[in-house]
Amino acid sequence: MKKITVAIAGMGSRGMNTYARCLERYAGRAELVAVADIRPDRVKVAAERYGLKPERCFDSVESLLRQPKLADVLFICTPDDVHYQPAIDALKLGYHLLLEKPAARTVAECRHIAQLAQEKGLHVIVCHVLRYTVFYQTIRDLIGQGRVGDIMTVEAIERVAYWHQAHSFVRGNWHVAADTTPMILAKCCHDIDMLLWLTGKRCERVSSFGHLTHFTGAHMPQGAPERCGEDCPAAADCPYNAKRYYLDMFRKHGDAWPVNVVAPEPTEEKILAALAAGDYGRCVYRMDNDVVDHQVMTMQLEDDVTVSLTMTAFTATGGRCIRLMGTGGEIYADMERNMIRVHSFGGEAEEIDVRKLTKDFSGHGGGDARMVSDFLDVLAGKPASAALTTIDRSVESHYAALAAEKSRLQGGQVVVLDEFVQKEQ
Repeated sequence: MKKITVAIAGMGSRGMNTYARCLERYAGRAELVAVADIRPDRVKVAAERYGLKPERCFDSVESLLRQPKLADVLFICTPDDVHYQPAIDALKLGYHLLLEKPAARTVAECRHIAQLAQEKGLHVIVCHVLRYTVFYQTIRDLIGQGRVGDIMTVEAIERVAYWHQAHSFVRGNWHVAADTTPMILAKCCHDIDMLLWLTGKRCERVSSFGHLTHFTGAHMPQGAPERCGEDCPAAADCPYNAKRYYLDMFRKHGDAWPVNVVAPEPTEEKILAALAAGDYGRCVYRMDNDVVDHQVMTMQLEDDVTVSLTMTAFTATGGRCIRLMGTGGEIYADMERNMIRVHSFGGEAEEIDVRKLTKDFSGHGGGDARMVSDFLDVLAGKPASAALTTIDRSVESHYAALAAEKSRLQGGQVVVLDEFVQKEQ
């Protein structure tokens, strides 16, 4: 069987540490043949690891896309503000796409990608990885079996966790909305996609409240310096002490996220050097961050189904919980514990241990690897799985997230989704 050839643009955490390693796992089905990144050291590591020739290594996604088509599919793993134009240019060249979320930053850009993919007859799979987890697929199966009747109400929470907020949304790549995307889109567009997928409904109205409250100068410890270090009077007790956190993570878990974002191919010396020079070593109360640290979004779906989604930094651990309430029962599920509890009205509650259903909990509960596998199947001509995140359905979650941000900025005003999408040309 002919291998699917793959090019990856963006050799950071997702490109190098997730998708390139997935391709290693599926080496009999796919082959990495080209890479692009603006950081020479990342290109060098990829070239050495995967035996790529110099003419297949590029200093930017734009340089790669100036060449004739090099592979069957392009994985776009660049920063959020460098998704749309590369996606359009790649589709024009005939690439199928695995496109990191969010697909684009505006309604018009999302619509353009979907329309062009349809015109070209090309697959664009947005990385809404939650659909591919055994955890959420089991919940969907329970709903499909009629165990809880028709879903009427859903409560979901995205526990970002205090340390993840500090890493990604205070110090990290997503800390300024104008440079990337609003946090509800960057962090939760795949939560929204999953909620629409589980319910099988389309969103009609959205409202949202949210704020940046804690990670500001007003909460900075007195005398705190620009960077974390022993000279900070709060160093011993501050949960956001960068040196302590990243070095502890490295000593416990080695070359793993998020340490490998701070210092690719990390050592203690590289980590300390990166913290001394870059944003990851700065005080969380001295950054120029403007994205929210907590937000709630409510959706009215078709057939009077109501959904609430809470995203908050203020949790000790990360992970997602969901409660689905139907006309015949309810499901409560905790992804951190890999536990699903289903209770049909008038019957006995049943608890399902997801750890007995799969051994693969790598990358978003195993979702990353399963998504890549499903995509390779489709490119090889096999039928699409029920989870496959086609671009025409994926953009619905983006529209809802963008509507939520509009509502938040207008003090929680209700946004009618169809009207919002039509106006955003």
